[in-house]
Amino acid sequence: MTPIRRRFEGVFPVVPTTFSENGELDLASQKRCIDFMIDAGSDGLCILANFSEQFVLSDAERELLTQAILEHVAGRVPVIVTTTHFGTRVCAERSRRAQQAGAAMVMVMPPYHGATIRVTEEKIFEFYAGVSDAIDIPIMVQDAPVAGTPLPAAFLARMAREIEQVSYFKIETAGAAAKLRELIRLGGDAIEGPWDGEEAITLLPDLEAGATGAMTGGGYPDGIRSILDPWRAGRHEDAVAAYGRWLPLINHENRQCGLLAAKALMKEGGIIDCEAPRHPFAGLHPVTRESLLATARRLDPLVLRWGR
Repeated sequence: MTPIRRRFEGVFPVVPTTFSENGELDLASQKRCIDFMIDAGSDGLCILANFSEQFVLSDAERELLTQAILEHVAGRVPVIVTTTHFGTRVCAERSRRAQQAGAAMVMVMPPYHGATIRVTEEKIFEFYAGVSDAIDIPIMVQDAPVAGTPLPAAFLARMAREIEQVSYFKIETAGAAAKLRELIRLGGDAIEGPWDGEEAITLLPDLEAGATGAMTGGGYPDGIRSILDPWRAGRHEDAVAAYGRWLPLINHENRQCGLLAAKALMKEGGIIDCEAPRHPFAGLHPVTRESLLATARRLDPLVLRWGR
């Protein structure tokens, strides 16, 4: 009898990659960042995602971070490792190594390169099938605008039904709630995890559509939990009220600061030593940063107190 595997739900924020002022990896800050995110209520974590600046990391650094973070987490929460790559063989090998290191799941965008290089649905299907054949843990399909690759709900549902490990979907495209609802309708039990993304800017309608997980920025898991927990308990009006309180900060991250928000909050709270991204990515404008912090202070999130 095949054992029933755990279904992952809840708040799985993206872990920022921490650098020193000279652009080197800062593993001491990285470990404090992990400890804070777990203490702040994360149900799980995601590493090496776009909000982790995965696009400025070498392959050797990816391996180092995967090993160091999974060893430091030490099973406290499940960890999703992003293994996106254009090449099927490379992505499959990345995913196999992530599983060997202890990943609970891998997250993969469809193959794309630059602004124009895309592949057909047939090749996307073969790509995910090839990754699935290499591993025994779930695959989360990241349906994100950055890939510029249309992934209709019917095609996603087909992959869920026909590819063994494809079972989670992080939907970040326009009209996410409608797509989640259609995906759940078409995919049925094959959809283990219909998830919200994009910093939770559409979290409430996505929950209404049936989302069971949220992959957000890493700065305030406690805030996202204050929305998701009452919703899951059936206290929907409490969830709506919490969403209203946290929406200004969610909006500021999503529309003004992007992947730099979590680092700025963590630096302000004494969790990490340096908030700078890796060159050539530009840092936050001082006025934008202060506006972010002022918005956060009204909510008193753990991130501003944890390291003090």
